Amino acid sequence: MSPQSAQPAEALSTTPATPRGSVVWALVITSVAGFMAALDNLVVTTALPAIRDDLGGALHDLEWTVSAYTLTFAVLLMFGAALGDRFGRRRLFLVGITIFTAASAAAAMAPGIDSLIAARAVQGVGAAVMMPLTLTLLTAAVPAERRGMAFGIWGAVNGLAVASGPLIGGSLTEHISWQWIFWLNVPLGIALLPLARLRLAESHGTGNPLDVTGTLLASGGLFGIVYGLVRGPADGWTDTIVLTGLTAGAVLLAAFVRHGIRGRNPMLPMRLFRSRAFAGINAASLLMFLGMFGSIFLLSQYMQGVLGYSPTEAGLRMLPWTGMPMLVAPVAGILSDRIGGRPVVATGLFLQSAGLGYLAYVITADASYAVQLPGLIISGVGMALYFAPASALVMGSVIPKEQGIASGANNALREVGGALGIAIMSSIFAAQGGYETPQSFVDGLRPAIAVGAAVVALAGVAALVIPARRRAATPDLPELDPRPLAETAAR
Repeated sequence: MSPQSAQPAEALSTTPATPRGSVVWALVITSVAGFMAALDNLVVTTALPAIRDDLGGALHDLEWTVSAYTLTFAVLLMFGAALGDRFGRRRLFLVGITIFTAASAAAAMAPGIDSLIAARAVQGVGAAVMMPLTLTLLTAAVPAERRGMAFGIWGAVNGLAVASGPLIGGSLTEHISWQWIFWLNVPLGIALLPLARLRLAESHGTGNPLDVTGTLLASGGLFGIVYGLVRGPADGWTDTIVLTGLTAGAVLLAAFVRHGIRGRNPMLPMRLFRSRAFAGINAASLLMFLGMFGSIFLLSQYMQGVLGYSPTEAGLRMLPWTGMPMLVAPVAGILSDRIGGRPVVATGLFLQSAGLGYLAYVITADASYAVQLPGLIISGVGMALYFAPASALVMGSVIPKEQGIASGANNALREVGGALGIAIMSSIFAAQGGYETPQSFVDGLRPAIAVGAAVVALAGVAALVIPARRRAATPDLPELDPRPLAETAAR
């Protein structure tokens, strides 16, 4: 039995009869919603010069147009998942889409840089409610034997959104205007609202009371850590506010861990990490996003600032990497159904590490695209192999009623990993090189990418900790009540 096949006992009698149309609609709705939320992580980066010309603002203000979204998204993910479990996943999914869509329109119409930053922060709130519920709603709609392919398509769409953000942002900014990176979300969000209301079934999680203490500790701790990581490269790692954020965040997260061990009905029970499957896939996710986000952040600048490509040209030349999930991830999902997710994820991570290592070796101030292409392709295949089975491994590592908790935790760790990757690799870049000349940029880029390759290799090692398929199907977690299953069998 595969990890994905673990599902609520009360759903066993109905899951096989799930109409095919309902599965397709659930896949479309959750994939589009996930695409919107994931896209806005990096879509703004290539539009910053145009935003500055239009709205003004210092470099510090422009950085906040990126980090305001990242911060609110990261710190509220687990709270959004908990709200969905408590009050209804479809209901909160609709709330999240509404907030995200309205905030996107506000960002597009922002009259000044401060109002744009505020709208971006509210976007992050909507995404934090919407994103973790996409997986739980999809899991509830798709029969166990078909989840590998469904998660593969969902992962392909979300992986493409994360990686192609700079391309989409650059193309819209270059050919229309920067406002369209936000207007793009509005018709999609408006279309999703009635579809989600009519086509998705309502589901709930544990039904436990909201963990206010855990929410405050996790949100405060993640805010401090992510704020320190985002501001560290700009303000300096010895800056008082940066050190305060990192220290206070670490203390609050330590308190959150203690609360997860001893608290009553905690939002993230620490006992979940006793499962090697849950601990392994979350460690792999954090490390993978650390290496991937930092690498994309720097390589997109290398193609524009050193090789002289426009934002659109640079994005197109990265398509062998960023577009590969659309081609490979569905196949990887099917493969994971047959042999299990662990070997597929681990292989993908080691391939991505090899691709990044190759790029770190061949990059020069005048490197041809043909020289870079093998590294981009290998990295793209590796990223696709990771995205497809990773979601299934997360959802299959916990009992079904805690899947919302697992989804929120995994997405939060991914966001923290992304912020950590940009901070660490930017610091290495600044210490070894800089923006003064093409050669100085390359001098900083090569060791930074090499570190990214090493981190992704560590993610591959973490994936190997995940139990083999047969053992992963029965995580070391509290068992389900057998009575609903017995009643189903009797019927």
